[in-house]
Amino acid sequence: MERIALQKLIDWDKDKRKKPLIVWGARQVGKTYLVKEIFAETYYKNNYIYIDCKKEDEIREFCSETANAEKIIEYISLRKGKQINEKTLLIFDEVQECPNIISSLKYFCQDYREISVIATGSMVRIKLQRETHKRGSNENDKFLFPVGKINQITVYSMTFDEFLMNSNKILYNAIKKAYEDKQPLDSQIHELALEQVYKYLLIGGMPEAVEAYIEDNNLLESREILKVLYDNYLADMELYQASQEAVLRSRVLFQNIYRELNKESKNFSPGLIEEKSKTRDFATSIQWLTMAHIVNQSFQLKEHITMPLIPDSESNFRLFLGDIGMFSYQSGINAASFISSERENTLSGIFFENFVANELIAKEHKLFYWRGKSSAELEFIIESDNKLYPIDVKKGRGTLNSLEKFSNHNKFEYAIKVSKNTYGYNPEQKLLTVPFYFIPFVSKDLADGTMTTITSGHQS
Repeated sequence: MERIALQKLIDWDKDKRKKPLIVWGARQVGKTYLVKEIFAETYYKNNYIYIDCKKEDEIREFCSETANAEKIIEYISLRKGKQINEKTLLIFDEVQECPNIISSLKYFCQDYREISVIATGSMVRIKLQRETHKRGSNENDKFLFPVGKINQITVYSMTFDEFLMNSNKILYNAIKKAYEDKQPLDSQIHELALEQVYKYLLIGGMPEAVEAYIEDNNLLESREILKVLYDNYLADMELYQASQEAVLRSRVLFQNIYRELNKESKNFSPGLIEEKSKTRDFATSIQWLTMAHIVNQSFQLKEHITMPLIPDSESNFRLFLGDIGMFSYQSGINAASFISSERENTLSGIFFENFVANELIAKEHKLFYWRGKSSAELEFIIESDNKLYPIDVKKGRGTLNSLEKFSNHNKFEYAIKVSKNTYGYNPEQKLLTVPFYFIPFVSKDLADGTMTTITSGHQS
């Protein structure tokens, strides 16, 4: 399957001053497939060495005893029977099983810059943190993270544009062209594109679930795969946590994301999960889930916003699940609701908010929201090119009351309303309306600082 993150690997590989690369990401989001099956097979066909640190015990044990890059190169070369030189790509997969490899990247960078090295794995940050605390106070025994000696990218579950790129390339191209031309799609194609959004809300972006849908057009099979992945995530919470209490709290927190967002105030409320508990009781669990890229955290901003964006308080925040398919599975809603003619009446607006949150995170945006007085609220506030862009997510048409209240306190370039409506710009209201299927491209433009130009004769 095609992945947009491939371009990041290509750009890294072309950089003459590239450093060893760490690929972060949640479990089962396609890191190994991207690095090995797509990138290595295409650009290093017969010149890459793949090491699975979970399965290759001898190499793992050797690398656990030394961070010396020269010794590691010599051992792997002899072990694999392949010469390692400037044309070689070394892939260390599942490096959470051997954190010492991360330490060795410093020496690969200093002494063997000509050799391309990629390290990848799930929950790597968590394992590294545990390793740092576990080691003794002796300076020689401390775990050393190679600060300044590595490049880093994060792989997320497949975004909507990736889903469409693989499931319906022709429709993807039509949507992309319409966005680039700043024009709305024809009404019938618009409805077709929205149909795909609703399917994506159900399936999500976990590659295995997407692949099952593409191959067999079977939504129920995708749903079964999501169930297995969901249960695997729960099982993983046994790993690298300090106590059984922390494990239980991580699980119950994870299982209650939908419930937390489905109440009137979407802010995190610990008492909803565990009676008489405080936010601080869940601090470790929140950290574990965010570091594992399973959950994304969005912070509340003050009524009057200053840049750079700073949270109003560490205790006012919301949590979103990192994959919208997981979110819809957790909600317990019937799968038919996403494709029925009555879906407008059954699907809550929080499905779309979680969807937009994930699209923003995938382009490396930090998540913030705004709450004013009298329940005024804007789901996301993005800072781009030193300008503010409030984002309002509407399941239906909705009103602009919150935006009006926001404008009383804050200057902004223009607001973005994400909804099922077609594309259009209203200069009087400084309001850009984009359909749900445009949000991946909007998110990228915001990340690149290229959202300032609007050319459309249409008004929303």
